[in-house]
Amino acid sequence: MNRERKHAMKDHAPRKPEWLKQRLSAGEGFGALQRLLSSKGIHTVCRSAKCPNLQECWSEGTATFLLLGNVCTRTCRFCAIDTARSPAAPESDEPERIAAAARTMALQFVVLTSVTRDDLPDGGAAHWVETIRAIRNACPRAGIECLIPDFAGNEAALDQICRERPDVLNHNIETVPRLYEKVRPEARYHRSLDLLRRAASVFGLTTKSGMMVGMGESFEEVGEAIQDLANHGCRMLTIGQYLQPSTRHIPVERYIPPEEFARYRDLALSLGFSSVQSGPFVRSSYHAASSSAECIPVSLNPQSSLPWS
Repeated sequence: MNRERKHAMKDHAPRKPEWLKQRLSAGEGFGALQRLLSSKGIHTVCRSAKCPNLQECWSEGTATFLLLGNVCTRTCRFCAIDTARSPAAPESDEPERIAAAARTMALQFVVLTSVTRDDLPDGGAAHWVETIRAIRNACPRAGIECLIPDFAGNEAALDQICRERPDVLNHNIETVPRLYEKVRPEARYHRSLDLLRRAASVFGLTTKSGMMVGMGESFEEVGEAIQDLANHGCRMLTIGQYLQPSTRHIPVERYIPPEEFARYRDLALSLGFSSVQSGPFVRSSYHAASSSAECIPVSLNPQSSLPWS
């Protein structure tokens, strides 16, 4: 690609607006948490997915633990996590290491997620179960949110996790159905909706989902997706701005203004959602404990105390 063409592409790219310019500063807990996670060899989606809220959350002593390694078998075109067809085998002591970190951090609400492992017969569901049980043994009073993959539609794998009865069962639809082939080609929109429906209707779990906007969807398409989630029993929702993690990923089509995020929030609340976070920097696990407290009785961890520092 010649210099003139590169320059033309930059000229057509939307400029980042003022509301997306963060002033980054790490608080007292940032370094302490970084050292703790490194010492235990624990992955976080905060770092692997290049979350824009990493410094804020780590400074407050919160993080989202990433299970099953940090290499995914899928090639979603929005996600910064590394990919491979056959990642390394899951580490058998990872559940206990994560539980030990949660105990050291004195967490009263633990958020777990994982890469997608289509290479494993159960998609890693048994590893999920071991981790949930290890956390409950180490932190018996802690609430747990599980942000799970779709397990390629394997209901037996999903049911293993649902039977552990996490306080929140989270699974992201990520975008509107028209963009699935472009954004997450190995996923299926209705498979994700069916997962949420099953968790809510069969197991009675509090379900949550999330979307990114700014990838070419219309306001009406987002509204229809929110309605679909409501129709499938989902009661918690996050909507945030897509930010291109590298030139290899799909570009941002539009930066959504804060007032449009407010409209999405009002729409979701009118459709019966109990908790809605909608804003430029919102991500699936952003302020998970406080948003979950709107739906379930959770005793929140006071963030002023960082016991591992």
